Amino acid sequence: MKLPPLRALPMFEAVARLNSFSKAADELAVSQSAVSHQIKALETYLGEPLFQRSGRYLTLTDEGRAYQDSITSALLQIERASETLLGAPTSRLRLAVFSSFCVRWLIPRLPSLQRAHSQIDLALEMTSTSPQLSDRVADCFITINTSARAFSYDLLYRERLFPICSRQYWRHIRETLDLPPGDPADSRPLTPADIARFPLLSTYSIYDREAGDWDTWFQVAGESRPASTRIQHFSHMLMALEGARFHQGIALTNDYMLSEEADTDDVVRLPCHSLITGDSFYFAHKTSRRSEPALRAVRRWLIEQAIASGLRPARLPTDTGHTGPSLHP
Repeated sequence: MKLPPLRALPMFEAVARLNSFSKAADELAVSQSAVSHQIKALETYLGEPLFQRSGRYLTLTDEGRAYQDSITSALLQIERASETLLGAPTSRLRLAVFSSFCVRWLIPRLPSLQRAHSQIDLALEMTSTSPQLSDRVADCFITINTSARAFSYDLLYRERLFPICSRQYWRHIRETLDLPPGDPADSRPLTPADIARFPLLSTYSIYDREAGDWDTWFQVAGESRPASTRIQHFSHMLMALEGARFHQGIALTNDYMLSEEADTDDVVRLPCHSLITGDSFYFAHKTSRRSEPALRAVRRWLIEQAIASGLRPARLPTDTGHTGPSLHP
């Protein structure tokens, strides 16, 4: 077995992660010259520069970035294997997840995970966009990106958007449209023309353009959004939902944003058509790590919670994009 200088690998991982020789030296409790010497020895062995140095600035080369992904994954697997043999009482997992999914769906359910798997220390890394699938970023992910071949994916949710407003604002809509008293479920379907009469709360990040969510919603019905429609712009769905809760108009939201029974005390779903965005949310992890007990437990728990909350059907069609092992291996 031909291996590189093993002492250099943790030093390389620390320098690459911290982007600093001095910070890596402090973390590893060695001198900066020792770190520099080990990195030079590793580069000599590999025959490739791993870092570009420009004055005080340090960046990974393309080769260094690719090497970092592999080395970080390998060191983590060594750490996990050692913890298992040592009988470590806890297993720490980093989960990268979209901020809205994390705040509105995942965090309210974490007590269930803690009761079922008290040995797992789950560290959440919230992201505003689909996270880069790399062990450098996290151990597992909730993502809409399924392009990384080294990963396995399990479907959690296919996104749809539907109009909602506060209960107080629903009364205003009823009075304006001369609808009979009662909940939206008892009302006649509202047409796009009905909806356009009220302020629409738009989330820019869904389609990355102003009013893109509402323009697409109208297009699904074969219509264009009237130019006279009043639009209130928000950068994030969490903000638009809060605007709706405080009676500012009608927002488009999805199922996981309203996954708790308490949510129905504040807002109501209007009797309108839904918009399928085309985004699907998956739990993802390195296929090579599929046997790790903590990863297996979190994966199983997430799928069970997605089914229980109605985000995912218990049985999936064959074209889900799922590339991981079954829930019951």
